[in-house]
Amino acid sequence: MTFTKDDIISALKTVYDPEIPVNIWDLGLVYDIDVSDNLVNIKMTFTSPTCPMMDDIFAQVKNVVSNVVSPVPVNVELVWEPAWDLSRMSDAARLELDLTNSGW
Repeated sequence: MTFTKDDIISALKTVYDPEIPVNIWDLGLVYDIDVSDNLVNIKMTFTSPTCPMMDDIFAQVKNVVSNVVSPVPVNVELVWEPAWDLSRMSDAARLELDLTNSGW
């Protein structure tokens, strides 16, 4: 295997929701990354089930990770449990969105 989990995370940090100026990793939208010799499984969510960019972001995730792990296949699973909330965001994301005084 010529890639690491950190390589995958770096790729995920290049994916942004166009409505939010923070990458999906720091937003806490990625719940799990499972790497094996023959498959990369990613579980992720969105801030809302009505996100208009959901299909585009989902496709971007699969594309950027596939570019890192090729020829290993990538499976991206959309999950809604547990529900996303602000506590999943990194400190950097909260700072970027000026949420540092929100009690999170």
